[in-house]
Amino acid sequence: MKIPISYTWRSLWTRRITTILTLTGIALVVFVFAAVLMLAQGVEDTLVETGSEDNIIILRKAANSELVSQIDRDAANILKTLPEIALSSNGKPLLTTDISVIINLSKKETMSMGNISVRGISPEAMQLRESVKLSSGRMLEFGTHEIIIGDNITERFIGAEVGKEIKFGGETWMIVGTFSSEGNAFESEIWADVEQMMQAFGRPVFSSVTFKMNNPEQLESLKSKIQQDPRTSYVDVKREQDFYREQSKLMADFIKLLGLVVTIIFSVGAMIGAMITMYAAVANRTVEVGTLRALGFKRRSVLSAFLIESIVLSLIGGGAGIALASVMSFIQISTTNFGTFSELAFGFNMSVSVITSSMVFSVIMGIVGGFLPSVRASRLNIVNALRSS
Repeated sequence: MKIPISYTWRSLWTRRITTILTLTGIALVVFVFAAVLMLAQGVEDTLVETGSEDNIIILRKAANSELVSQIDRDAANILKTLPEIALSSNGKPLLTTDISVIINLSKKETMSMGNISVRGISPEAMQLRESVKLSSGRMLEFGTHEIIIGDNITERFIGAEVGKEIKFGGETWMIVGTFSSEGNAFESEIWADVEQMMQAFGRPVFSSVTFKMNNPEQLESLKSKIQQDPRTSYVDVKREQDFYREQSKLMADFIKLLGLVVTIIFSVGAMIGAMITMYAAVANRTVEVGTLRALGFKRRSVLSAFLIESIVLSLIGGGAGIALASVMSFIQISTTNFGTFSELAFGFNMSVSVITSSMVFSVIMGIVGGFLPSVRASRLNIVNALRSS
């Protein structure tokens, strides 16, 4: 014979103070756990959304970032002639040859120096990266020392405004516009003419070549074609989203590991708290348990009732923790991207996987914290339990 679920609800309501304290402890632990997962998800989403499924990026083999990649002009010119590349509105290959360098600017909040990624682009870059839209000012004029900057740079760094000048690479650059890019990593960059950048930094080679394919399904045959040509055999061909997914992995894994350590410490405290609460519930309800056993309820029914009570506590606490963590979605932070060593702005992203993981985690806390007290309740001797006061 099973104990009705209403018994569990009445038990929780009768001991409201201990119930609320336990719920609070579980909610705080789940909040930390969910916030860490949201942070890692935010990094991954920001970088993966930077790339396009249809775009292909080419770097030197073994280069794990654009900073250390080198593509010479001859190889870039050969790549431009590939018939698999889609054409822009003016009939040119929808392709950009980029270089990427790091400069320093002062932050508005702390006045300390922060690394910023500066990207030299080709004229077709804006058509190739459809998420990038001018938010103020105008597009840079190629062949000049004009630049456009991402909105995250404008918000966080001193002097990064339209009409101001920035000095880097031994040259002075005029800011003529700002741009947004749907929250991806391009918003944390400065864009300039690639040829002017190469002259300023004395670089004879590009960092990467990115283009849109007519048919993305032909990637494998294109990859084979490029790598069989001895003039381009030293390059690596990837989908742009795969490249940025690899860029996010190191940082996202670090955040998850750091958060996991903190969460484990907190969760041990929460599980001990839940265990104490359940042990106290068993101690206060010894006569009650004895009565249930005398009425014919089996040991396993008593064990199930106390275990369900603990799981219900963890589910409610987990739900409260997730609700609290969802507030973090309105916060945006920046930190150094391990892949590019430049500032990357990103937010806390709530997703189905974050909610699922957090609820599973809270249920595990409930089971671990409630199991031993439930076993104790189920093993109480009927006579001794009824004699206790």
